[in-house]
Amino acid sequence: MTKLHFTPFQLNFTLKIRCFLILTVVFFVACGSKKDAEKLTIATAANMQYAMGDLVKAFSQQSDIPCEMVIGASGKLTAQIIAGAPFDLFVAADTRYPEEVYQNDLALMPPRIYGYGTLVLWTTNPDITPEVSILDSDSVEHIAIANPKIAPYGIAAMELMRNHNLLEKVQHKFVYGESIAQTNQFIVSGNAEIGFTAKSVVLYDDLKRLGKWVVPDTSQYTPIAQAVVLLKSTELQEKKAKEFQEFLFSDVAKKILENFGYSVVK
Repeated sequence: MTKLHFTPFQLNFTLKIRCFLILTVVFFVACGSKKDAEKLTIATAANMQYAMGDLVKAFSQQSDIPCEMVIGASGKLTAQIIAGAPFDLFVAADTRYPEEVYQNDLALMPPRIYGYGTLVLWTTNPDITPEVSILDSDSVEHIAIANPKIAPYGIAAMELMRNHNLLEKVQHKFVYGESIAQTNQFIVSGNAEIGFTAKSVVLYDDLKRLGKWVVPDTSQYTPIAQAVVLLKSTELQEKKAKEFQEFLFSDVAKKILENFGYSVVK
């Protein structure tokens, strides 16, 4: 085997190259970590997915703070937060789950209601006219609904059907989505002839011309008050989260929420 011999100069140069490469790797890792840390991570209820996209865009342009959304059912997001998920804010579909986070001493302050959501009955089946009265008819074999155990819009849909004396008649038709997002997939794909979702979904540009929808009598379910809560984090992240929360109650944000069918507090 041939042995390699290095002069003192070559050894010194080789060590310098190795040190440079190591420092370069450390630099990029540090920069990547810093970049990730600079992001504001927002746990977002699935009904708010499209509205939040516009809100985040407007906020980031105004503040130069990048944001990342984690979409899911409010109940699942709550479980993740309690388990230690590194979120900075929780924008929920109700007040109960943010209050649970606050009671677990994971929030900086009590939740604040940012708007009220509206339930809609939606179908992409051209042969069906969306009306609550047809849910127990033979033309409907599957009704998509967000899982009421973890999704507030699912709770509202169940309450509405109960008040229409339909729940026991149609419960065997339910196809449960883990969130509004999955419920929408069932409706759009046609796997469910009809289903309940959020008004904010059917007002989204890519979906507003898809199928037909109707707003059922809002007096038949408890108003869907939606709240935001600031989560405990580092001092820097908490400062950014507070900035986003203040933005959420600004005139710009209220206009965006209204465009997606939410009622806001004036």
